[in-house]
Amino acid sequence: MQENNSFLYTEKVLGPIPGIDVGDQFYSRAEMVVLGIHSHWLNGIDYMGMKYQEKKEYENFTFPMATCIVMSGIYEDDLDKADEIIYTGQGGNDLLGNHRQIGSQQLNRGNLALKNSKDNGNLIRVIRGHVAKNSYTGKIYTYDGLYKVVDDWVQKGVQGHVVYKYKLKRLEGQPSLTTTEVRFTRAEAPRKISELPGLVCDDISGGQENIPIPATNVVDDPPVPPSGFVYSKSLKISKGIKIPSDCAGCDCEGDCANNKNCSCAQLNGSDLPYVSFKNIGRLVEPKAVVFECGANCSCNRNCVNRTSQQGLQHRLEVFKTASKGWGVRTWDTILPGAPICEYVGVLKRTEEVDGLLHNNYIFDIDCLQTMKGLDGREKRAGSDMNMPSLHAENDSEAPPAPEYCIDAGSIGSFARFINHSCNPNLFVQCVLTNHHDVKLAKVMLFAADTILPLQELCYDYGYVLNSVVSPDGKIVKLPCCCGAPDCRKRLY
Repeated sequence: MQENNSFLYTEKVLGPIPGIDVGDQFYSRAEMVVLGIHSHWLNGIDYMGMKYQEKKEYENFTFPMATCIVMSGIYEDDLDKADEIIYTGQGGNDLLGNHRQIGSQQLNRGNLALKNSKDNGNLIRVIRGHVAKNSYTGKIYTYDGLYKVVDDWVQKGVQGHVVYKYKLKRLEGQPSLTTTEVRFTRAEAPRKISELPGLVCDDISGGQENIPIPATNVVDDPPVPPSGFVYSKSLKISKGIKIPSDCAGCDCEGDCANNKNCSCAQLNGSDLPYVSFKNIGRLVEPKAVVFECGANCSCNRNCVNRTSQQGLQHRLEVFKTASKGWGVRTWDTILPGAPICEYVGVLKRTEEVDGLLHNNYIFDIDCLQTMKGLDGREKRAGSDMNMPSLHAENDSEAPPAPEYCIDAGSIGSFARFINHSCNPNLFVQCVLTNHHDVKLAKVMLFAADTILPLQELCYDYGYVLNSVVSPDGKIVKLPCCCGAPDCRKRLY
């Protein structure tokens, strides 16, 4: 690729690389070289040499200047606290894999570049390398964001040789790292619940889900588990609300995927909305509404068109975050279109709830707004489906405010802990099974992209700015702490 001039960048780049996000992973140094993230095949410090001082944009910098470091456990003096790193300079180790220093380091090349970067104040990319059995190189490299060198000094290392030390601190406002302490990699989730640091609950579902959901807390002292709610994996219905169940079902035998004339497929626009992969249904694309097989259908329980009804399919963990309360992360790789969960709680009429100021767990069933592409939403496939219940009485007018909502304040599942992000990896999908009333649709969350182990799950809450008003008529503003590069800075 080098001979064919196939590298993304022919010269080194300072700061963030467009298209490379925190959490992106690479299986080799070669991949990072091609993309311009880290251009050295072996050295842990990447830097700009003296030739770059001739460029006008760098005229105020001292060279050489560091651009990226790789934390890969080569040096025994390294100390990694996630947001703060004590990094050992390069040179003097025996390269035999036992991490031992056999000689003193010199203040040149990468070591001098890191020292100059402290004085320059420039941003440095940090990559962490971890052992991984599923990588063809035996390692996985994870991009963990931008840091600055804030201090440097010289000391004698563990073996008595001179080593150069650098303290780097992570810039605020970036997506959070996988864990408070860098203990697990995104490619190597814990094998046992008992191995989890800060374990406060073995299974918050109390055995209700297909798979136990542990909860961890390494933030609070003393650590406490999630509280203040009763776990339920199914939706509860308030008195006075009746869920219709009068729609006709298909007459397929076995799995509807084997019947080209399936009536449920016709409701979805002639094709089933799901495909099956490793026995898990995956939604092909976000749709205005998904029509699943229901109680009146003759297909079997494992039909691919019953994907949202199969319960939890992935190993998850509820964990306490530093700034966003509780969150949810995965232990498994989740593929695009895979179902995550239903947002459950108590189904209520919207007029009966007090609103966001008193309860942060209210989810409006606003399928009509999604179908019409209101409030900045993109119209989805099937939005123009000719079905009376999918449209407002006057199609030229905006639909009325959502009539029903789900209140997960006192009753709910792990879904109530999934945080907002302005750059989400989940999306909301309305699903209909036993009826065709979109005002009472089931609210599901699906994966929008490939989600790697130990990444936090998040979706866009979709609040309209300035839409929350206090009793005295003043607009209430809530800052957003998602840390996404394109964060809107406000939740509402």
